[in-house]
Amino acid sequence: MAMHLPPIADGKTRCGWVGNKPHFITYHDREWGVPIHDDRKHFEMLLLEGSQAGLTWETILLRREGYRRAFAEFDPMKVARFTDKKKAVLLKNPGIIRNRLKIDSAVSNAQAFLAVQEEFGSFDRYVWQFVGGKPKVNHWTRMSQVPATSPESDALSKDLKKRGFRFVGSTIIYAYMQAAGLINDHTTDCFLSARR
Repeated sequence: MAMHLPPIADGKTRCGWVGNKPHFITYHDREWGVPIHDDRKHFEMLLLEGSQAGLTWETILLRREGYRRAFAEFDPMKVARFTDKKKAVLLKNPGIIRNRLKIDSAVSNAQAFLAVQEEFGSFDRYVWQFVGGKPKVNHWTRMSQVPATSPESDALSKDLKKRGFRFVGSTIIYAYMQAAGLINDHTTDCFLSARR
């Protein structure tokens, strides 16, 4: 069972996963669960969540600026044009996770992302349909209640895979949906649960 941590020095109670790490507090308070409607931000979160596969979120969050520099400020149009030479350079970049499959998928996912934009007018329009156009708000009282997947993440994962995306299993996509605010999983004792 997940342990609830006491409020940190500012007196605010946060979701149990945050702890007292400043980078987690900043990410939780300013981004996690806030609805995203900007396509570049969607691409950023998809790329970062896919990079997390098999690792901790902290590992990726601490390298976020390295990813921003390495992946053209998360511009999918630029990433979609990365050549094999550029990918070889990225494999030597200590600011990111140097995994060939993840680097390759970032490029192919950028290409698939552009195809979704072309079909739907924006990735935002496409992705929000999986939650009926508004955030799905859960009312978990404990972190141990928060699932790793949901019917929505299953459906989005399946559709993304059909469209050629990689590193988009349902668990990764559920984390993306939380990060992008499609799903609001702030626990009821978190000071941000009132933001709903």
